[in-house]
Amino acid sequence: MMGRGRGDNLMDGGQQSDLETGLYSRRLRRKRSLTLVQKMSLLGRRYHKLPAPLVVCVSLSLSALLFVAVFMYNEAFGGQFANVRVSNQLFAEHESPYKSLKTLVMVAGHSVYTSAKCEKPEDDDAWFLESYQKHPGQASSFVDHIRMGVEVAAGSEDSLLLFSGGETRLDAGPRSEGQSYWNVAESKDWYGRRESVRWRTLTEEFARDSFENLLFSMCRFRELTGHYPSNVTVVSYDFKQRRFTELHRHALRFPEPQFSFVGVPIPSTNRIGAVEGEQKVLSMFQEDPYGCRGELRKKRILRDPFLRAVPYPVGCPEMRGLFGYCGSDYYIGNLPWRP
Repeated sequence: MMGRGRGDNLMDGGQQSDLETGLYSRRLRRKRSLTLVQKMSLLGRRYHKLPAPLVVCVSLSLSALLFVAVFMYNEAFGGQFANVRVSNQLFAEHESPYKSLKTLVMVAGHSVYTSAKCEKPEDDDAWFLESYQKHPGQASSFVDHIRMGVEVAAGSEDSLLLFSGGETRLDAGPRSEGQSYWNVAESKDWYGRRESVRWRTLTEEFARDSFENLLFSMCRFRELTGHYPSNVTVVSYDFKQRRFTELHRHALRFPEPQFSFVGVPIPSTNRIGAVEGEQKVLSMFQEDPYGCRGELRKKRILRDPFLRAVPYPVGCPEMRGLFGYCGSDYYIGNLPWRP
């Protein structure tokens, strides 16, 4: 028939003939979008149509994945949050006299005092000296460290002075370097600054090398004050300045303007050997900035003859990531002074 209308080209079922190919194409219809509730309902109906064994298998798999995810999250962050709560709770239960202190003055220990009395701490026989330390005037240089630390702290009323060093010498017995230095300062009556400095001078008694002297003292400061230091001053041998100001400070990513170093001269009879040895140590810390591998790790083991369990970072939970890190690159996680 002639004169068929437009509708005559439409076939049943919404199909339209294609005169060029003889095929039929279904007319496009706009699909209605499903709401979230409808999608969930549809998914539920399809899920229940699955065979029972498959449903059980899928359910168990999802439960296992959820359990693993929760476990991994708790391992990564749960302990840290718990440590923060415990640390803050313990601190709140004590009326700490150190809360107002903002500057850390850290004196790095180098030996253990073994004399029964503190009458002559300048005598070499009063200290346990390693073979490389047996030079005239060595003991006097230890006392110079102690005096310098007291003087620096006296000049900064908001500072906390820490003598740092663990029980590092087997033949010296379970005596720490930190406590040795504190005892000598006490015997010297704090060099005339007893009332000003003594009450804010304490010890850090677990460090086994220079990096731990700094790292552990930062944590100890947090234990005592409830916060981290705004400024840090390190007292050590002058030839170790680069080690502390560059390598160790960089490893902690502590701001350079807030970090200072006070050097104490080493006896002239030992300077050449000490400087040569320092170059080797610098090379090792450049390759292993956290001292947790190779020769530096072996040295820590040797300096822990009494198998002391290091308590940190319980008192400084915000530093937990740093304490658990061991890499050749600098730690890039959050730090209290560098979020």
